[in-house]
Amino acid sequence: MTLILTLHEEPVVPLEADVLCPDRLAGAGRAEIEALPVWHGHERTRVGEFFSVSGAGDDVRLEGDLSRVKFVGAGMTAGRLTVAGDVGMHAGAGMLGGALHVEGDAGDWAGAGMRGGTLVVHGSAGRRLGGVYPGERAGMRGGEIVVHGDAGGQAGAGLRRGLIAVAGRIGEGAGLRMLAGTIVALGGLGPRAGAGMRRGSIVTMAPATPLATFVFSCTYRPPFMRLYLPRLRALGLAVSDDQIDGRYARWCGDGLELRRGEILILEAGA
Repeated sequence: MTLILTLHEEPVVPLEADVLCPDRLAGAGRAEIEALPVWHGHERTRVGEFFSVSGAGDDVRLEGDLSRVKFVGAGMTAGRLTVAGDVGMHAGAGMLGGALHVEGDAGDWAGAGMRGGTLVVHGSAGRRLGGVYPGERAGMRGGEIVVHGDAGGQAGAGLRRGLIAVAGRIGEGAGLRMLAGTIVALGGLGPRAGAGMRRGSIVTMAPATPLATFVFSCTYRPPFMRLYLPRLRALGLAVSDDQIDGRYARWCGDGLELRRGEILILEAGA
């Protein structure tokens, strides 16, 4: 069975609701769920003021326009959470496990600081996808983020570990100061990708011009593509056999750092 929370009162200002995750909702009774605290702007209120509760079970489904609801699924450790529409900022931030599926678009900072689990956005995502919060040393430290649309700027900023894959285009500064991990942009990269990166891999299937601080290394078939790309296909992305088996131009950088990172660009005509 599925536990369903339906938005019946749209928030006037952003609603901070980190309690909307399976850890707090699965197995709880209707009255208990309705009493959970949320913040509507500076006002402390409760879930029942905005959501009606029906059904029961370990799978949780949120229905309605949640574009002004922040921190949905933040810190979740297990279970499955589905948002049947758009969701606001910080969705899945700090996730440790479980699966969060957003059937619409996700706001800025989706998956920021993730350490595990899977975040799937069937629409597009805003800025700082899987990014690093101000004052912290690293952003995403594990897990998988898959976006079926586009992603905003600075996706994977401070990435230390894990996988970010975007079917569309990623905006400027992808992998800004990333420390490790992998970013895959099937639809292309914006300018300044990999600026300040120390390690890790940024992969694109569209033509790209690396920063002047990157140097060309070689053209080859990266073995890890035969592991990563079939996984992305299993998660619903349109990955072709030519991309899995294709040859990629390898650019090493950023030369202002360790130059142990890489940008891999699919060879034209592959």
